[in-house]
This record gives sequence, C-alpha cells and structure tokens, in this order.
Amino acid sequence: MTRVVPAEEGAIAEAAALLRRGLLVAFPTETVYGLGADATDDRAVAALFRVKGRPAHNPLIVHVAEAAAAEPFAVFDERARALAERFWPGPLTLVLRQRPGSAITRSATAGLDTVAVRVPAHPVALALLRAVGRPVVAPSANPSGRVSPTRAEDVASELDRRVALVLDAGPCTIGVESTVVDLSRPDRAVLLRPGGLPRSELEAILGPLAGAEPGEARPRSPGRLASHYAPRLPVRLDARAVAPDEALLAFGEDAPEGALATFNLSRSGDLREAARNLYAMLRAADRSGARAIAVVPIPSEGLGEAIRDRLARAAARRPEPAVGGAGG
Repeated sequence: MTRVVPAEEGAIAEAAALLRRGLLVAFPTETVYGLGADATDDRAVAALFRVKGRPAHNPLIVHVAEAAAAEPFAVFDERARALAERFWPGPLTLVLRQRPGSAITRSATAGLDTVAVRVPAHPVALALLRAVGRPVVAPSANPSGRVSPTRAEDVASELDRRVALVLDAGPCTIGVESTVVDLSRPDRAVLLRPGGLPRSELEAILGPLAGAEPGEARPRSPGRLASHYAPRLPVRLDARAVAPDEALLAFGEDAPEGALATFNLSRSGDLREAARNLYAMLRAADRSGARAIAVVPIPSEGLGEAIRDRLARAAARRPEPAVGGAGG
C-alpha cells in the first residue's frame, strides 16, 4: 500500500529525495492535495500523466517556492509582477510566456509556448519545494476528471500503490483549486479558471478580466475540460426539491427535505466554508447509496463563482472512454 506519513521534517526530506529520483509524491497545498513530479524530468512527468489517466493536451501547473524561482522559465511583465507580489504565496496561477531554452519538459506544458506557474501558500508545500530545489508539477492527486482530494486518505484510496509517498498535513484550508489568469498576451488578461482567489481581488489590480473562449482545441491551463471534478453519480444542479433516492448538497439554513442523505456545505451561508467542504461532501454523497446527487442553487459572488464552475463541470456529460485507453 502507498505510505501515508505525517508531513514532518524527515518525511519532507524523504519526499524531496523521491521527487529528485523521478518518483511521484502527493503533498498538501492550501487548495487541494497535489500529485508532484519533477517538472524538468520528462519520464517523471510522463509517469504522472499515466497514473492520472490525464489527456496529453491538458497542461500542468508548475509549482515553485518563490517567484524568483520561476524567472528562468517564465516571462514576467509588470502585471505578472504586481500579482505575484500581492498574491503569492497563494491560490493564484499565472499563465505566462515560456522562456526559450526553458528546462520545463514539453509534456508538462502540452507543447505550448506558455507555462502555468504558482507559489502555493502551504508550509509543507513550500518546505518540500525548497528541499527539492527544482520546479515541481502538481495536478490534483486523483484520477483525471474525478473529484479532487482535500485529505491524504482521499489520495491513498484512489492512487494506492501508484504513488511513492503521501505527505499528510490534514484537510486543505481552501478546498478548491487555484484561480488561473492568462497574461501571455500584453493587451489582454483572461480568467481561465475561477478558483480560490475571487475575481474581484484580481480585477482591483488588472481591471475587468476577459473570459476564456469556449471550445478551445488546446486548453492553456488545467480545469478547462467540460467534464471534470466529477463524482461517479450524476449531478443535478439548482435543485429546488429533492427525490427520496437522491443525495442533497445543501447551502444555508433552508434546505429541501426528503433526501436519502443531506450534506450541508455551510449552514451559515459562508462561501469560504462551502468551498472548503465541497469536494469532501461530493465524495460523501457519492458513497451514500443514492441514485444521483442534487445540488441547491449556489450564489455566484466571491468564491461562489469557483464552486459553481466545479459543480457545472461535475454535472457535465461524461466523455466516453477510449477503447483500450485511460478514461477522462
């Protein structure tokens, strides 16, 4: 079985050594648990894609311990520097032009001329990145397209024997992935994925953010696939009533009655609490024995935008798995 160990100093040092040897390690960030691989090692990144069953055209986010560590492979303009200074470490990913001769393997960027990069705001993640001394790609530590993990046990249950080590630091504090902003064009800032940093905080610095173009052939960041973050059960959104064979994701004090099982994201209507609980409660609803999962309406302001994005992708039509290949 995959070893799950408390994220103490000795375990972090061991995890760093494993990553430098080209192995895969799962570790906590403030958003979700990530599946780490050396971003400069093509074989390690290829192994990560295989373990997740991830489409090769879906780029990865490169994690570094500080903005200066991204300078050798990413081009920062004034906007990027302003955002990095204000929000790093934190749940913000920047898509930037990649420098010629970058050491980041092409498979990590899906062959694009851009690279997605962030500095996570978790002491274990930062300690691990400093110990590795190299950039680390770290998508969510789960099979591609499924519900992201916010606890170490989620990782172990889904990726058992396929990960060298899981560092356990308890539940993630934010609970949804980072916000992704594309700054690769000097005349345009594009919100590619809403996430743990609300849009309003970014627009206070950048001005209005453009939306990503629908139906892009090659996504420039993770989280852009139509079906993603999905439990095994079908998901029904904006439910005003619930069937007796459905599990219910509720929000606030007034929840429809009659569900087989009810999981309240936040009884007080706190969107930060709802984001923190989202994936754990989706997993619990998936295990409840229900036929489907109904979700009450979620407000769209603040972190509600990210929650609604994840739920919409969870409810989207699932792609048919390729014959003989990995699904989703």
